[in-house]
Amino acid sequence: MAKKHLVDAYFRFLNLAQAVQALPSVPKLDAAEERLLEALTAAWHAGHTLTVTETMALSAAGAPATVHRKLTRLKEQGLVSVDEMSTDLRTKTVVPTKKALDYFEKLAACLDEAKKKR
Repeated sequence: MAKKHLVDAYFRFLNLAQAVQALPSVPKLDAAEERLLEALTAAWHAGHTLTVTETMALSAAGAPATVHRKLTRLKEQGLVSVDEMSTDLRTKTVVPTKKALDYFEKLAACLDEAKKKR
C-alpha cells in the first residue's frame, strides 16, 4: 500500500479543514454555497472573472434559481461582491472578497500542515 501516506495526508487535511470551518470567525456554508464559492474563486484565481449571468449557468452549484439564492447568501456573508464592469454598466461581475481569500488561505495552510506529517 505505497499510497497510504497520501490517504493519511488527505484525512489529516479533512480533519484540519473541519476544525477551521468550525471556528466562529468562519462563515457557515452549506454544500452548494461551498461549491459555488470554490467555482467562483477558482475562476478568479485562473484570471477569469465571472459575470452574474455566467455564475447562474454554473451547473456545479445547482439550478439557476438555487445559484441565485446561494449567490445572495454569499454576498450577505461578505464572501463575494458584485461589481459593475467599467466597459458595460449592464454587466456585473462576481468577485471573491478578502474574507473569502482569507478563508481559502486558511484551508491552504491546512493542506500544507497535512502534507508535513508523515
